[in-house]
Parts: sequence; structure tokens; C-alpha cells
Amino acid sequence: MICLPLSRAAWQTEAFQQTLKTELQTLTAGALPLEHGTQSAGLVDDSDIAVTVLRYSVTAEHLLVVVGVFFSEIVSGCSCGDEPTMSENAYCELQLLIDPESAETRCVAV
Repeated sequence: MICLPLSRAAWQTEAFQQTLKTELQTLTAGALPLEHGTQSAGLVDDSDIAVTVLRYSVTAEHLLVVVGVFFSEIVSGCSCGDEPTMSENAYCELQLLIDPESAETRCVAV
């Protein structure tokens, strides 16, 4: 589970989307379940992600946000000879369930 206190504080302000993007882009490597967006059974390189806020709303229990995340997928060759390792563009949509009290956030692939 991740924690997004700055995004929770910016909820219902004009700064919410930019704050959420910035906070997600600065998470530690592996914090987001981006492996669901890989196409070639490669590894996730989340060292330089781009986030797009697709939609958001509020429920009785959570702030609900759906984001699109662009990242790189590292695809290895067959390990025979000099076959190169390649990087491909990848995309994954995630649903964020932000607790309005604690800012703890559950993140699932959509």
C-alpha cells in the first residue's frame, strides 16, 4: 500500500491533478503495479514514468481516481550471442482508492 498525503490534502482544489501526478512520479521503484501493462513478458522500468489523470470521484469510503501510467518495458533477447536488450513504451491504467483520513492508497490495475 502507498500513501499519498499531498494528493489527499489537494483534493477538491485546482492543484489536485498536478499534485497527484507529481506524487505518483516520485514514488520509489516498484511501488505501482505496472507489470499488468507489460506486453512482452518484460521487466518494468519505472524510473521515468508519466501519469495522466483519467477520472476521479468520491465514494462513501474513498477518493477514487483512475490514472494512466506511461513507462518503459525492458525486453531481453534470447541470451544467445549478442542479441540486444530493448526498451519498449508501455501503458497501464490503475485505480487508486485513497483513504480520505489516512491517505493510505490501495492501487489496482484496471
